[in-house]
Amino acid sequence: MKTRVTELLQIQYPVVQGGLAYLAYAELAAAVSNAGGLGQVTAMSLPSPEALREEIRKTKALTDKPFGVNFAIGQHGRPYEHMLEAALEEGVRVISITGGNPEPLIRRTDGLDVKKLVLVASVRQAQKAESIGADAVMAVGQEGGGHLGRDDIGTFVLIPRVVDSVRIPVLASGGIGDGRGILAALALGAEGVEMGTRFIATKECVHAHPAYKNALIRSTEHDTQVIKRTLGTPARVVRTPGSDLILEMEKSSSDYEHLKPYISGERNRLFIHEGNEQEGFGWAGQVIGLIDDVPSVQELFDRMFQDVQGKLAFLNNSAGRS
Repeated sequence: MKTRVTELLQIQYPVVQGGLAYLAYAELAAAVSNAGGLGQVTAMSLPSPEALREEIRKTKALTDKPFGVNFAIGQHGRPYEHMLEAALEEGVRVISITGGNPEPLIRRTDGLDVKKLVLVASVRQAQKAESIGADAVMAVGQEGGGHLGRDDIGTFVLIPRVVDSVRIPVLASGGIGDGRGILAALALGAEGVEMGTRFIATKECVHAHPAYKNALIRSTEHDTQVIKRTLGTPARVVRTPGSDLILEMEKSSSDYEHLKPYISGERNRLFIHEGNEQEGFGWAGQVIGLIDDVPSVQELFDRMFQDVQGKLAFLNNSAGRS
């Protein structure tokens, strides 16, 4: 498949793996890149620039294909400059930016052969990203997992709105987990997709606890919740007793310091790394309603693009008969 996204990123298929805090490490990133997409390593989940360097080098040892590094910079002011420098010094050629103001990272890469992807949730954000030098935007609808926009705009409306509002390539994100979703995104004018939740339920997502993967498999599209609305940073999770507790706490207070112990990275890791759903929580989009197994990443890609080709053939045959 050739789109401006595949040409920009030098990949076979227009599929980008999401940043996936505390989960997107070398094993998963390399598997996605080897399968023809763009894998990513999560920078801000790592404790130091040295740890990021090690993860980048490990990824390079596992794949000779392009991969990226994700910078989730909206984590309450945690410095990211030293992590960015480490990635650039290691020769990373693709970065993605989620949360916060992407401009300082983009300015730092001026004059460098580094492609910049920015996650957005509105037309205004997409236009701003384009104006400051983003090479592509990833537009996430409210179906998505993790942090979302505040406007509750679904993917089917958001994507064509963004496509019509910018000149740079657009990747669709939110609710995409199979070949049908990829085809729908392309029909809406996107030139690729970003997928997060679906890659958690794969064999190479080795840091995800089996309880987390099982929760994604057994749940339906009704089994997600949006937490942190009271803080102005809505984010979608799979429902657990831990996420129920967060929503109960939000009913009584919208103060960040009050909620911090319940929405921290430590609480996130309690579930996704240790399987403690009573106290922890895990990000997930409504696409969990379409997840019923844990394939390898290669098996997932094979399945998705066989589905794409099959449905394209069906549409072409139908058009011919008409």
